[in-house]
Amino acid sequence: MTLSANSVAWAAGGSEILKDVSLTVETGEFLGIIGPNGSGKTSLMSLLAGLRTPKSGSVLLDGVPIGSLGRRAVAQRLALVEQQAETGERITARQAVELGRTPYVGTLSPWSPKDDRIVDGALESVDMAHLAERSWHTLSGGERQRLHIARALAQQPEILLLDEPTNHLDIGHQISLLDLVHQQDLTVVAALHDLNHAALFCDRIAVLEEGRVVALGEPRAVLTEERIRTVFGVDVEIEQDDGGICNIRFLTRRAHRRAPVRQGRRNLSAMEA
Repeated sequence: MTLSANSVAWAAGGSEILKDVSLTVETGEFLGIIGPNGSGKTSLMSLLAGLRTPKSGSVLLDGVPIGSLGRRAVAQRLALVEQQAETGERITARQAVELGRTPYVGTLSPWSPKDDRIVDGALESVDMAHLAERSWHTLSGGERQRLHIARALAQQPEILLLDEPTNHLDIGHQISLLDLVHQQDLTVVAALHDLNHAALFCDRIAVLEEGRVVALGEPRAVLTEERIRTVFGVDVEIEQDDGGICNIRFLTRRAHRRAPVRQGRRNLSAMEA
């Protein structure tokens, strides 16, 4: 199943957020979307999920305009994990994950043992089975984020959209979560902040700058020192390992400082490390 954006544009508050964005996510691909804050990553994810209608252009799910499909039909094929998704309801961790089964449960298809098994598996996959009966409001931000992933997996989509999925997670859970997603038999689109995560897990990367796609391709072709300097405004050194995976090292500049000269004391200079 493919997901495509064809020359889409989006505006809010009189400002253009996305401008003539085109890309196609192929079946089974892990596509990363990177860019500075304000470049349009979250807006693009909302358009791809069908939550917003483009100002111009179109989003196609397997060749069909996503806006022409019912929400239930879309939810059975595509799941979105947003940056901030909260609830005022008093529910348990397990009940939050059970929401992922909503597109499949109805009058003619009541909750079944199969649904229980799917929810159990989703909880175990994100290491949250032991907290299944905990109240949502007692959980940390990282634990809630892992449950959002579990809810999406319980939805059994063919395409998984992740908007900065590692927010609030410690480094161990960041890597394990992306590795978990990478191992699923899914097409994945993930907006990511960490460039090394993008290099490690993505098959291709799209770079957004001021609402436009300025690069799209394999990590080693897209993540160059010059492009990172131009788009993100930081200096880096990049090495590739034997498998062709980029390792990005960020460089910092330390200002030279001189201590004031005082009579009877040495003139000391703070040297750059």
